[in-house]
Amino acid sequence: MATTADIKNGLCIEFNNGLYTVVEFQHVKPGKGPAFVRTKLKNVESGKVIENTFPSGHKITTARIERRPHQFLYKDDLGYHFMDSNTFEQVALPADMINAADLLKEGQEVEILYHAETEKPLTCELPAFVELQVAYTEPGVKGDTATNATKPATLETGVEIQVPLFINEGEIIKVDTRTHSYGERVK
Repeated sequence: MATTADIKNGLCIEFNNGLYTVVEFQHVKPGKGPAFVRTKLKNVESGKVIENTFPSGHKITTARIERRPHQFLYKDDLGYHFMDSNTFEQVALPADMINAADLLKEGQEVEILYHAETEKPLTCELPAFVELQVAYTEPGVKGDTATNATKPATLETGVEIQVPLFINEGEIIKVDTRTHSYGERVK
């Protein structure tokens, strides 16, 4: 058992029958009345952020979360299949547990978060940027615009994003998995 004095950013706690990570916290000592800790908590499974205030010294239950490296194998009717890079065990996850599932390609390295006590997979996180090949895009016309013009491009995974005019078919680009936006061209 921990108390509110142990709260720090990134700490995972059991709260309201769910697992939450502390996104932000602030210890407040008003001039009148007892001290308290104001927090922003993010649900590990749903991603929903809530605010909560704990009285100072309140007991909280911490949860142990483990990040394990996995490799994406394939997708079928049962979901997305991953292989643990250390033990070679396979696990299947539904699409709603994966952030940016549409940017996954075979062989992609990801991290799956597990609840250490129950060995239950919680979420699957892709790296911040993934490298994907442009499968189709219209050719850009030089002198077509004054500033920052974009065009649609279909990537090898089938997702369509906006890219600058100078990107051509067959090139490899970095895509931000958090915003589904173009990052840069890979040399």
